[in-house]
Amino acid sequence: MQAACTHCGTEHKLKDADSTVHPKVQFKCSKCGKTTVVEVKRRADQTVVISPLPSFARADASTSNLKLPPADDGLKLPSNGVFVIAITAGPAAGEVFRLMQPRVVIGRKGADIPLNDPEISRHHCLLEVRDTFINLKDLDSTNGTFYEEERVRAAMLQDGSEFRIGESMIRVSFQKK
Repeated sequence: MQAACTHCGTEHKLKDADSTVHPKVQFKCSKCGKTTVVEVKRRADQTVVISPLPSFARADASTSNLKLPPADDGLKLPSNGVFVIAITAGPAAGEVFRLMQPRVVIGRKGADIPLNDPEISRHHCLLEVRDTFINLKDLDSTNGTFYEEERVRAAMLQDGSEFRIGESMIRVSFQKK
């Protein structure tokens, strides 16, 4: 699928795997560096199957009823420091969160770390702390989770790593005690 950056007009070729599955596809322009969201037009008679059902479409999407993958015994906060999540860009820029539990959900209303960003899903991604690194997992979000400019289902984050959800750029920092 071809799409043009809404800011500078540069043409981009988007992956068919993304544009045929998602109603909206987000990409960062290689020329101007700005983000564009493209709404994928489908024929009226085309059937689209979404499986598994994303969290925003479930009947009750509160964190307590969110069906997360089972936690394993390896999840624990580091004893020699703390992880800090800093929002470096986007509507919530400047906000800082200290991880107080080894497993948290980032999203909009009802998430452990709520961000006021209309481009992110209610339950967008999951962070799981394992000593001095964090596993990042996308929770079937609509607009995706991006690490090193690639849409990812999962990534391993270390001190100083950054990832993007919606318009929000998020930095993970480990601060020793």
